[in-house]
Amino acid sequence: MSQPLVAILDDEPQIRQILAEALGDAGFRTMTFGRASEFEAALKQCVPDVCLVDLGLPDRDGLLLVHRLALDSGAAIIIISGRAQVQDRVMGLELGADDYIIKPFEPAEIVARVRARLRKGRQVAERTTQTARFEGWTALFDSYTLVSDMGEQISFSNAEGQVLRLFLERPRRLISRPQMQESLGGVAGESFDRAMDVRISRLRTKLGEDPKNPSLIKTIYGAGYIFLGDVHWE
Repeated sequence: MSQPLVAILDDEPQIRQILAEALGDAGFRTMTFGRASEFEAALKQCVPDVCLVDLGLPDRDGLLLVHRLALDSGAAIIIISGRAQVQDRVMGLELGADDYIIKPFEPAEIVARVRARLRKGRQVAERTTQTARFEGWTALFDSYTLVSDMGEQISFSNAEGQVLRLFLERPRRLISRPQMQESLGGVAGESFDRAMDVRISRLRTKLGEDPKNPSLIKTIYGAGYIFLGDVHWE
């Protein structure tokens, strides 16, 4: 079986070289790009398992590229950026990134984050059931789509799908932040908590929830979350 393929998109040649060498030494295949146009052209030929994306690109808005990747590719997306502001991290995660790493970074951490994303992806792929019905909605995990009983279709990202599936697999059970971190991977801390807040907020919006009084995904302050719908897997 071939080794996972990691795409590296960064306009700094030294960064590309550091990442490619660290990942290559860890047994990954890599392909590197300095411009978004080159990266997008390559995606027409093959889809990587993980995309490492810098936001400061010379020919494209990095955040818009991340959003498109999240909706279209199904690959895990890790942003690696010098933008350390909270709003940048929130926006990146909100638009569908699975993780956000701030430069400067340790190459070993990048390798560990990539491995964590791939482990989670394998766990999801091993599940044979890809359709769940709940409270007027159908979640199609093979196509990253929510379908309402009225026929409305709403796309969700890979990252949002991981959170949604966690809730649907454990309905009416409290899920704590540590349990979410253990199930979804990632590094516990402020960044992980913020990522979960963003993804849950987006899921509530897509499900038509009242943000002040959601009926499906309830916040139990100081404890975690609980999904209150009835779920049927097919």
